Amino acid sequence: IARSSLIKDEPITEHKLISPGKGGVLAAILPAGMRAISTRITDQTAVGKMILPNDHVDVILTQRKRDKNGGEQHVSDTIFRNIRVLAIGTQLEAKEEQNSAQGNVATLELTSKQSEMLALANSMGEISLALRSIADLNSDKNSDDESKKKPEVSTSINIMRYGVKKRAYGV
Repeated sequence: IARSSLIKDEPITEHKLISPGKGGVLAAILPAGMRAISTRITDQTAVGKMILPNDHVDVILTQRKRDKNGGEQHVSDTIFRNIRVLAIGTQLEAKEEQNSAQGNVATLELTSKQSEMLALANSMGEISLALRSIADLNSDKNSDDESKKKPEVSTSINIMRYGVKKRAYGV
């Protein structure tokens, strides 16, 4: 049932119901103000494809950058934290006893601005998903610190080169 289309005391009719395979299912499960956007995944970029719908992940962008000397280096940055996975491939929910999902795309629940950033990040380099522990999710929800409840955005990374720590910005 699409929550926003019901009026109090209105009868539920067939045209008010959303069924799998008839479209509108993903739009119906999205909270207000959120967007669904997909990114390509492989075994290497999605924890051996053991991420399932409703898991929470951190989204990491890895890019190749040219340095001043014409050499190439790789840099990674966590661009979003604690993001809900809506679907893997076309699968919207994990089935009992399932420990992996099939599909080459992960659909994530993001804000409008985060969706734009992910679309840009997809063109800049490789996206990886880091699975978050269930214990981390519970501690985030029970925390009084409001910043832990919302997805975080980072614009810098730490680089260790020859034992010297450097910080890179603007990723």
